[in-house]
Amino acid sequence: MSSHYFRFIHRRAVDRQRSLLLERLLARADACQAVADWRADAFRAIAQPSARMPGVAAAALFAERGLTDGASVFLAAPVRYLADMNNVRLPADGILSLRPSEAEALAVDFNRVWNDAGMRMLTGQYADLFCVFDEPVEAVTADPENVLDRHIAGHLPTGAGAPRLRRLMSEIEMWLFEHAVNRIRIADAAPALTGLWLWGGGPALTSLPAVNGWTAGDDPLFKAFAARSLGAPLHAASGVVAIAAEPGTDEWHDLESRWLARSAADLRAGRIERLDLSAGNRCFSVSARWNWRPWRRRRPWWEWFA
Repeated sequence: MSSHYFRFIHRRAVDRQRSLLLERLLARADACQAVADWRADAFRAIAQPSARMPGVAAAALFAERGLTDGASVFLAAPVRYLADMNNVRLPADGILSLRPSEAEALAVDFNRVWNDAGMRMLTGQYADLFCVFDEPVEAVTADPENVLDRHIAGHLPTGAGAPRLRRLMSEIEMWLFEHAVNRIRIADAAPALTGLWLWGGGPALTSLPAVNGWTAGDDPLFKAFAARSLGAPLHAASGVVAIAAEPGTDEWHDLESRWLARSAADLRAGRIERLDLSAGNRCFSVSARWNWRPWRRRRPWWEWFA
């Protein structure tokens, strides 16, 4: 039987808004589990039994540019750090967006500065930046979403290839200090770019693994499989929706009616067996019996994920 996995952002905003449908579903969830890697958890919903989840960056790069020479690929997320008294922090609004022209300018200049260093930077269709290494770089990295409003020291890369990544991230900070892209951003009253957060690394791909289902949303991993989802029977098949929106926001309302309400209707009609609701490091599962479960007190959605 099929299931839908619905992932949304939970950033501990101070002006949160209620979401009645989400709260109704959470109040009748069957179970809750802690999830260390939500992408691996969601990938199981659509993966074939023998499939292994690819690296986030490698999947995104392959989907956007096809086969690329290189051994390892990392996403280079544009960020803005804040220096405290003794630490460096990634503030709640520290993940930045680049215009395509800015991403292209940074890639061109990066490849000039780090020429013959065994690495290069590529741009994607959505102004994403990818750092491609000629040799394998094995490191455990953190999704910058999980570092927001935290000191970065405890979230920097670890593993055999970590020293190279950490050194490169430090060198990038100095490179960006008075970069022409930043001068233009400051003139346009946009926040200055102070770093590139390297994450989601893995071996470069020669193909994407086959999946049984569909994907939607703006997560770099699951967006890579979206083109394969075109024409898939969304109601009957398993699927993953991963959106960069927090419940109650203006962006949320449209996504809620387009995806969450549809999944709830599929659950009610018995077209799917389970609906998973994921945010932060928690995932709530709602079964097809949810309408018959004893009613729990409805409470603000963020209290369920505290």
